[in-house]
Amino acid sequence: MSAHDESKKDYFWVYVALATIAAVAIIAMVKLNENDKYDPIRQQQAEEAAQMNIRVLN
Repeated sequence: MSAHDESKKDYFWVYVALATIAAVAIIAMVKLNENDKYDPIRQQQAEEAAQMNIRVLN
């Protein structure tokens, strides 16, 4: 029976690694999507900062 147990491989850590890689990939995709969503707001803030950065010359 022990010879049979040794020949059977345990793929638990392989499954854990695959699940971790999948979770990281999903989180990265969501974060990139959020960056795209907020790009117009960032552009507007940069434009407002450029308009407020006016030097007064005497």
